[in-house]
Amino acid sequence: MTSAASTAVPTGAHALIIPERRPLIPGDGPQSMAEILDRPVAQTPDALAVVGESGRMSYRELDRAVDRAANALTDLGVGSGDRIGAALPNDVEIIVIFLATMRIGAVWVGIPRILAAAEKAYLCSDAEVSVLFADPAVSDEIRSHRDEFPPGMQDVLVDPDTTTSGWHRLVDAASEVHEFSPVDPFAPAAISYTSGTTGRPKGAVHSQHNLLMPGAVTVAAGEFPADGPLGTSAPFTVLNVLVLIPITAFQAGATAVMIDGNRPDNVAAWVEREQIMHMVAVPTVYHDLLADQSVTREQLASLRRPRSGGAAVTEALRRRWLERFGHPLTSSLALTEAPTFVSREDTSTPRVENSLGRAVAHVEITVVDELDRPVAVGQAGEICVSPATTGTWAGVYTPMLGYWGRADETQHALRGGMLHTGDIGRLDADGNLSLVDRKSSLIIRGGSNIYPAEVERVLDLDARIAECALVPRPDERLGERTVAFVELESGADATAEEIRAHCAAHLARYKVPDEIRIVDRLPRTAIGKVHRFELHTWAGA
Repeated sequence: MTSAASTAVPTGAHALIIPERRPLIPGDGPQSMAEILDRPVAQTPDALAVVGESGRMSYRELDRAVDRAANALTDLGVGSGDRIGAALPNDVEIIVIFLATMRIGAVWVGIPRILAAAEKAYLCSDAEVSVLFADPAVSDEIRSHRDEFPPGMQDVLVDPDTTTSGWHRLVDAASEVHEFSPVDPFAPAAISYTSGTTGRPKGAVHSQHNLLMPGAVTVAAGEFPADGPLGTSAPFTVLNVLVLIPITAFQAGATAVMIDGNRPDNVAAWVEREQIMHMVAVPTVYHDLLADQSVTREQLASLRRPRSGGAAVTEALRRRWLERFGHPLTSSLALTEAPTFVSREDTSTPRVENSLGRAVAHVEITVVDELDRPVAVGQAGEICVSPATTGTWAGVYTPMLGYWGRADETQHALRGGMLHTGDIGRLDADGNLSLVDRKSSLIIRGGSNIYPAEVERVLDLDARIAECALVPRPDERLGERTVAFVELESGADATAEEIRAHCAAHLARYKVPDEIRIVDRLPRTAIGKVHRFELHTWAGA
């Protein structure tokens, strides 16, 4: 085990910075992801650890499966620091491979299956992924676009419907003997990609120490008893989801339930069957559960701690949820760079309308002006996050290690010893945080982040388009939908359907503009920039 006094992690060629080591996590919980199963295996080996579409595993069974998977990774030539990609559904195997990656000190890279092939290829190339685990559909995509993926990348088929897929053969041939070198909990362990303001995603890098922090704080507060399963239908290819559900569940000795699919009747059935007590989902999932009249209060009776993240929760949605299902729907501010939540509501204290709760125990939230000076209580400014300076968790937290291969953006985001979120908010006298505005022009559609620059970059690839701009318009179910205003080149001819088809070839489905409006001329400011505020008016925002 690496001590808190060790020297900083080498930054290497990937522009990561760690000003100093943080103390280890207080208490007797795991200090690295490699040992996260040790305590439940020793204390409750037969307790249920994971549930997925393809089966169930006790802690003893999961630990053995992870050992064998870790040996299979080693047999593939994977070593400490190598990047392992996964484009897999919510099922037991993604957890096994993730934990095996942590056990040998490799670096996890979630590749959302919803992304277009070109987007998947970009993430794999940017992170220099050496092995990509893929379900059959993604495996077919790789074969069709092989020249876009890294030339040396191995792709390994994981098919839960057969025991003869590439991964299953590797695991069957692997040793069961546990012989792994100690891992450094402060070294890079995972890369989580967030949409980039420049049109390309950027990878926030986290250590195993980072990944353990939210769950350690949650478990120490006694919020999740071992008999209260944690579940979600959010994709486990998103690192924050791994932190919030399986990692926290394993730290608590509880059960992690992986729901594959957001259809409301399916989600309700999983909650009822597995008696899920805590669920994390985007507001759209809760909206759809309310809208489906076949979903009953009895089905969701076990769901005493529903929490929403990924987008703002309206007061109307909260009210309707409480009236129909009887338990309060809470919210939080979560960040890819944190990782996950930095503030959250506490149901044991009175609610403050439109609040995202108070800072969690391991962080402090500061609201600053454009010169990074703290503003007065109640004033708006940029939300910044830093380690707690008092209490049990003082000095323990560290945010991301940086953006993979992006030194300038890393330095900018972590300047002054604080994580600068770019979000605008205010704190009241009791420390309750409210969000005033989101990062620049970020659009959140159904809980998924869309940066206009990313979509506009794809639109610009169409030679018929002279200029374009993407803006949101309100939507009751999704929160926001997207409208692309397009100005064509002189003499060019294109239909909205053709432009949408062009976008669909390069972007994930949720990023394809919901509406294309072709206009004679985009509105402009006095200095010639596209007047986005006026476009918001045109779009009905």
